[in-house]
Amino acid sequence: MLKKGKEEIIYLLNRSIEKFEIESGNQFNKNTNKKNYEPFAIFLSGISNDLPFTLEKFGHIPYELDRDSEKEYPFRKYDITGGQIRDALMGLVASPRSFLIDSCYIYLYGMGRSAFEKMPTDQELVAEIGDHEKKDSYTLMQENQQLKTELSKIKVNLSKSKRKYLRKSQLVIVSVIVLFLASIWVMSNKNEAYNELVKDYNIKPYTYTKSEKTALEGIWLNYIGSPQARLSDPNRERLIVLNISEIKEKNGYFTYTRYGSSFNHTGYAQFESPNVVSIHTKLNTLIGTTNSPRHSLLLLDSSKSYLNAISASWNFDVGAKNKIIGIREVYIKVGKGGKLTEILNAVENAECKCKIVKWEQPNGKIQEFHLKNMLLDTIQPAVIRTLIDKKSILLKELEDSVLLKIIK
Repeated sequence: MLKKGKEEIIYLLNRSIEKFEIESGNQFNKNTNKKNYEPFAIFLSGISNDLPFTLEKFGHIPYELDRDSEKEYPFRKYDITGGQIRDALMGLVASPRSFLIDSCYIYLYGMGRSAFEKMPTDQELVAEIGDHEKKDSYTLMQENQQLKTELSKIKVNLSKSKRKYLRKSQLVIVSVIVLFLASIWVMSNKNEAYNELVKDYNIKPYTYTKSEKTALEGIWLNYIGSPQARLSDPNRERLIVLNISEIKEKNGYFTYTRYGSSFNHTGYAQFESPNVVSIHTKLNTLIGTTNSPRHSLLLLDSSKSYLNAISASWNFDVGAKNKIIGIREVYIKVGKGGKLTEILNAVENAECKCKIVKWEQPNGKIQEFHLKNMLLDTIQPAVIRTLIDKKSILLKELEDSVLLKIIK
């Protein structure tokens, strides 16, 4: 019997990445940035998308044909993404996709999992009886234990260093006096430096009114046409994507959180002048890096049931196809308060092929939003469609290949 779940896929991915690095000559960091895993994910997808045709050759489980095989990566049925590899490698996936597992077995051993189980050639993948609690050297638990060991060594070294610190007490006293004098100088210049920073970065340039706060704060639906500019999707010309955002007041500005069908954004919004709002966001990453920064200008207008913003954004395509674009976005306010919860790895996600966000309203009612790419023609009211069709996109470079043309 072979190992299953996290223990199996973590071992397979580590071995596969080691082999890929040797063969390709490229080293990459195994951290939380899914972009680092994209070259390997594209390579492995070349194996996984052949699985419907390689049952007899490699001895794996049957896979049905992909009816959308003409699509490009990462929109094919058996495509593997950098995010999937990252999550599985870090032990966040309890039941990895079967085509990811079979692809690793084929790459490493030249056979699928079913054939390998009949004749295993790597004892590290064979489950031992009574060994359920055995640690996998590739798991995060093992890495954490290694860190604890290193920390213990550091504590011992610090204990030895105490005697040295005592002998240097006079130096410490002198250092404290120097720091105290330096702090006096810093405090004398603090106000001037702070005022310059506020001016140069245009921090909170306008004090908004109570009515402006009420108009901006709350839960918003965002209709965005950026999928229309993605080269990798042949059906992009009539697509839009639905996002949901939450805007909350905080210390004179507003925090901004946006849930999308593939990724989330985080950032802030501030009033620049009466009813004029700037929104600055970036992709929400686990390590806090700034990826795909974007800036929007929104004009509040109480006479309209919807608002549109102009944004400097991205088409969020794969790799080098990720391009800077100018784009119009439509905002519709649906309420205020309550709590947004993102639903992941549930049966409902598979059924709708989307991300689900639940809004628990202040009165206790629950409303669900299904976030995914959808056809522009299905959006109501109809006036919104004219605001986010392909004519609303401005390309950074003049290119005929990005947007599809309607042939009449």
